[in-house]
Amino acid sequence: MTNSPNRPNPSRPRTARTTPRSQENQRQATNITQEIIAKIDGLQGSLQTYPIRDLVHHAEQFGPYLKQQRLETNQVRKFLDAINRLKSILAQENDFSKIETEVVLLKPKLAYAAAREKAAIPLSKVISKAIDKVDKAEDFERLVQFIESIIAYHKAEGGK
Repeated sequence: MTNSPNRPNPSRPRTARTTPRSQENQRQATNITQEIIAKIDGLQGSLQTYPIRDLVHHAEQFGPYLKQQRLETNQVRKFLDAINRLKSILAQENDFSKIETEVVLLKPKLAYAAAREKAAIPLSKVISKAIDKVDKAEDFERLVQFIESIIAYHKAEGGK
């Protein structure tokens, strides 16, 4: 009996199939991540110069992509908790120098989340690049807007 094309051949090892659709999704994912990083790199000055319409547009694309990657907010919970804690401190103190060190130390939290969960890698890359552009309170506020926008679009897409 010969193997038909519709029946698996037991003598051949199974390989992961990449469909044109999955390849397209991968390409779009790489494109949006690279597009955001390029935009942040190209900012003249600090993060506050990230135009809000561009920020929201990028978050609108990036949030659903993270959902497709099966990123769950509990996978980056320590990072999100740290952001909210710093936001609260800044609101009380109104002095960016009080949180500047902690803002920079958000990068290792992201790296840790990315090391534990592959789905967090794009978020880590994008937000780490944004953190590099945070030099004052207004930049931190723009960072928070960006993160909150990404999470909002992630959840709107059905992310948990």
